[in-house]
Formats: sequence, structure tokens, C-alpha cells
Amino acid sequence: MTGSEYAPPDTPLDVLHEDAQILVVNKPAGLLSVPGKGEHLADCLLTRVQTAFPGALLVHRLDRDTSGVMIFAMTPHAQRHLGLQFEKRQTQKTYIARVWGRLEPKSGTVDLPLIVDWPNRPRQMVCHENGKAAVTDWRVQRYEAESTRVKLSPKTGRSHQLRVHMLALGHPILGDPFYAEGAARQFPRLMLHSEELRVKHPEGGISLKFRAPAPF
Repeated sequence: MTGSEYAPPDTPLDVLHEDAQILVVNKPAGLLSVPGKGEHLADCLLTRVQTAFPGALLVHRLDRDTSGVMIFAMTPHAQRHLGLQFEKRQTQKTYIARVWGRLEPKSGTVDLPLIVDWPNRPRQMVCHENGKAAVTDWRVQRYEAESTRVKLSPKTGRSHQLRVHMLALGHPILGDPFYAEGAARQFPRLMLHSEELRVKHPEGGISLKFRAPAPF
């Protein structure tokens, strides 16, 4: 990716929640979560967050093209606590996507192991021999003219998991530069948004839910 290809949106930080332990923001599509290699990829959500909140620490990531809820830690204790929740799959994540075609049945589960497609990285692919377990639940919200609006609940956190799982069902996510082709690709952005994140607060363990409605 060259500097000319990376044109991150110049939008103000959208803070959803802030306290002494955690910071929750709504990430815009087209912005890297962390810096890439090279000066032209330095602008990212982490850098922007740390400019406004110097103590903020990374906990997890969203793909550059994905928008939505992302949580940062404000203390090393919170970073460890939240990191373990993600690692042990104790967090609950809900995404909204628009996928190509009519997805049927209206709900189901994709259970397909994933591995990096080395010659074509960062693309991922299904691999039953060496892939890591990856599970996604889906539920159709509504059918549109040539697409389906669907709620996705990943049970694992593999790279590109939702994108590859939808492709495996024959319904790539609209606007996906890696996995969609033809008319399904002709959209201004990847139609994937992290709508809701549930975590336990690092101080006291109370269950919290953060939401940002999909912008599409």
C-alpha cells in the first residue's frame, strides 16, 4: 500500500465512553487501527487517540476498512484485564454487514478454520488441515434489492474472519477490496461495522455494553 492509496478520513475523534480505566471510540472506515510500516501509514486511530488521551493503550484492532466500536485501556491494569477477556473469548461482539445476494436460511453458524493465504497476504483462506478454529453466527435483518443486511456475531477473533466466512457462504461483504468481485465490489466502502461490544469493566467487573449504529 502506497501513500497515495492510503487516504484516511479527516474526522474528529468520536468518543462513546471515557473513564479512569477505559476509553471507547467509534472508529471511522478507512483508518488504520495501528500504524503501518512507513511514514505514509503513520496516521491511525491509536495515534489520534493518544494525541487526545496520552495514557491510552491498545487492546484490540479492527481492519482498516471496518468501522465501529473499539475499546482502549487507560491503565496497564485495564489493558491486561481487557486483553484477557478478548483472549478467553469473554467479550461479545456484534457486527452489521451488507452482503451480496439473498442470504438463506435467515440464521446459522459458519464453522470454518482460517489461515493466512501467504502468496496473497493479507488475504486469509479456509484451511481444514492447518487453519485455526473460526466460528461466526449470523442472523438476517432484512433483504434488500440485491443484497442482505445481516447481524454477525463472531465467537473467535481471526483476521478477516467475517469477510472470509461470508465469502465461503457465497455472499461476500459489499465493497470488500479483497474478497468481493464485480458489482459486489462497487461500493464506496466495506459494508462492515462493529455495532456493539460487551465487556466487563476492569475495575469491579460490571458488565458494560457499548453501541454505535451502522452508518449505512
